[in-house]
Amino acid sequence: MLELFGSGLISLWLDMAGVQVQPMQAIDTLAWQAGPGLALAPDPNPARNNTIREYLKELETLKLIKPEQASIQGIWIQSGPMLMASHEATKPLPAASLTKIATSLTVLKHWGPDHKFETLLGATGPIKNGVLEGDLVVNASGDPLFVWEEAITIGNALNKMGIKRVNGNLIIVGKFAMNFQRNPQLAGQAFQTALNSATWSRNIALQYSRMPKGTPKPQVVITGKVEAQEEVESSVTPLIRHYSLPTKELINEMNVFSNNEMAEMFAESVGGASVVQSTAAQLARVPQSEIQLINGSGLGQENRISARAVTAMLMAIQRLAASHNLTVADFFPTSGLDYRGTTSARHIPKYTAFKTGTLSDVSALSGVMPTKNRGLVWFTIINKGTFVPGFRSQQDKLLQAMLKQLEPTTASTDVSPTSGKKTIPELGKANHNEVLY
Repeated sequence: MLELFGSGLISLWLDMAGVQVQPMQAIDTLAWQAGPGLALAPDPNPARNNTIREYLKELETLKLIKPEQASIQGIWIQSGPMLMASHEATKPLPAASLTKIATSLTVLKHWGPDHKFETLLGATGPIKNGVLEGDLVVNASGDPLFVWEEAITIGNALNKMGIKRVNGNLIIVGKFAMNFQRNPQLAGQAFQTALNSATWSRNIALQYSRMPKGTPKPQVVITGKVEAQEEVESSVTPLIRHYSLPTKELINEMNVFSNNEMAEMFAESVGGASVVQSTAAQLARVPQSEIQLINGSGLGQENRISARAVTAMLMAIQRLAASHNLTVADFFPTSGLDYRGTTSARHIPKYTAFKTGTLSDVSALSGVMPTKNRGLVWFTIINKGTFVPGFRSQQDKLLQAMLKQLEPTTASTDVSPTSGKKTIPELGKANHNEVLY
């Protein structure tokens, strides 16, 4: 039986899936969109669903699932408007970190790919002979990747301005996180430590060693304590405006490492989980009932998304990315090009842009795989059961088997990183700071 969809979703798939609509098909496409429901064309190769049945049977044979657990395994595979295979695809299931696809989509729509979060540093007193006679104030807007390197470069900027000592407190205002620690007191203490190289731990020294050769070691001593405040005093003199990496790089880092704290900060920046849920459903053009979220990271069984909705959200990201001359691979790890984070120990076909998801009893995978015979193949697999490593292995084998049938192709420009490669972001660069004093 064909899957039915809300009117309008086909246009997104036709645009993004890499399949051109022939002139004789255009009238049929318009007729589909005008109707009360929308059916995807079934795969002309009926053996495709046999492949999924064999996949599920293999899970039973390997004792990864029991026969009655087949109903909680979600699968959706399509190319263009063509439904290649589905199983329990409209049922919302615990999606783990596939939730970050919804967060990525909403953040990209809200902020755009080039937005930079600002962290403003200011002083409540004069600077005399290398000493700030007053408090150092940090007013943050939610940079989700403010880490040791960024703090070190701020310390060096303060030294360059002539500040080596603060005879006052470190005041934290706004949404400040340091090394993914969102408690303002703890984040502020870490920042205070980073500014004074004499207090560095071995871990900070290691991160410093990865910065460009010749980077100075900051020496800013803060004599007071760390305090969190609700508002900035009107008497604060601006010193430095610090800029985060652009949103496109931040989203990619979040997904490469499946960083839960970054996802939570991102979700908070757009209004919370409820906003992510409604916005993602609207942009993906799927029923809101198929996206049920309690947070932006995917932690918790209560985050439930259907396999169909996950695929639609990933395709919506591709559409938004294309409007900025980017691709989905600029926001997610790409097999054969990324070798960090969640790509480790996976055997996903080369040039596939993908996102993984893991809970104690959930293993999920979604992405897009370029093929020779079917163009871009979009897929989502959500497995529920207790042996996660076994699910991962079978997911990879399923994709490899499909690629063998459809034949591999070289990297597709439609879903390749725009630079042609994946690069590690440059943290702690001096040009992340704008001196205002």
